[in-house]
Amino acid sequence: MKYYIIVLLLLVVSGCKDSSEEAKALSPIKSVVIEDMYTDSVSVRAIDILNDGSLAFAGSNGKYGLYNFSSQTWNTGILKKDSLTPSFRAVAHTAEDFFMLSVASPALLYKTGNSGMELVYSEDHPKAFYDSMIFWNNKEGIAMGDPTDSCISIIITRDGGKSWSKIACSNLPTAADGEAAFAASNSNIAVYGDNAWIITGGMESNVLFTGDKGKSWELYKTPLVQGTSTTGGYSIDFYNDKLGVIIGGDYTKPNDNTANKALTTDGGKTWNLIANGANPGYRSCIQFIPNTAGKELLAIGFEGVDYSKDQGASWTSLSEEGFFTVRFVNDSTAYAAGPNRISKLKFKR
Repeated sequence: MKYYIIVLLLLVVSGCKDSSEEAKALSPIKSVVIEDMYTDSVSVRAIDILNDGSLAFAGSNGKYGLYNFSSQTWNTGILKKDSLTPSFRAVAHTAEDFFMLSVASPALLYKTGNSGMELVYSEDHPKAFYDSMIFWNNKEGIAMGDPTDSCISIIITRDGGKSWSKIACSNLPTAADGEAAFAASNSNIAVYGDNAWIITGGMESNVLFTGDKGKSWELYKTPLVQGTSTTGGYSIDFYNDKLGVIIGGDYTKPNDNTANKALTTDGGKTWNLIANGANPGYRSCIQFIPNTAGKELLAIGFEGVDYSKDQGASWTSLSEEGFFTVRFVNDSTAYAAGPNRISKLKFKR
């Protein structure tokens, strides 16, 4: 059996924003019920929802796990490499394998193997720091991280994650001095069709775009707050090939709500600020809510959970409970993770 401990149930490709999706006549969300599913001394910034509803995570202290909904139990493990205990902030999956990517140097990317989690990519550059990972399909995937040279670090797989290759800076836009990314929620990358968008932050906050699965790249400017190491975009999501949203701000000034969220309707070429000068302030993750024709959004961060029914023009605070990241099952259920817990979010309309 190929899958190791927590991945015995895996895996079917997840895709919650199919182009054929039709919006239902839904009432606006009025409240949220938060139910803790997992508590432990682990920081979780990366969760993954499978098509069968299974929930996988990888977090700090080498810890990772999978929730078995049939038995309503968690299977967890701790991964170590020699004397190193990596911390994970990015996860992804294909129909065959589950992937976990660590932060800091050495960067370690693992996939499920025949006898456990096997290392398929490593990078020991002292500046290596990977932030996010996602797959277009069962064969092609992408991960991104901070610059180790003159560009954002981007690695690509074309063989289902068995091998990964780093894109040369000669084939990527040049990063500004101090431009990087934030490993805050595993949502620095959004994909749709052959497209991928990457949000950066720091001294500059830009969107890197590819329309051919990483073969060529363009850079689009954003109007988000930028200019210090803690400012800029933290999260990006696309509902289709045109409609997208970004959010961030400055986590050291979480109540600042100026120039921290923006919307695009032209595939990322241009971005317009939304709810500028209005709450929410800093948030680490934003997602379109499924089945809402791209109208409804959820933003989440350590300061709380916020909801918009009008593409971010106005927002309602649903909870002051703090999380780092969120993923939707459907329009009424999501899972969120943060400091020492993973929770189920049930939305009431």
